[in-house]
Amino acid sequence: MPIIVNLDVMMAKRKMSSQELAEKIEITNANLSILKTGKAKAVRFSTLEKICDVLECQPGDILEFRKSE
Repeated sequence: MPIIVNLDVMMAKRKMSSQELAEKIEITNANLSILKTGKAKAVRFSTLEKICDVLECQPGDILEFRKSE
């Protein structure tokens, strides 16, 4: 998949656990895990907004596009 999710990187920089982030953005740990592993087919802008707010980052810090070969 050409969209890479760098959520783990931002969480590590902020020293935040998955449990803590999930609670703050009001989603389940299971859904956060799906998002972190890149298995999600979509992400709501409202969820992305909450993630960026909590992690104090930009959407481009979390999502990356790489052309597939």
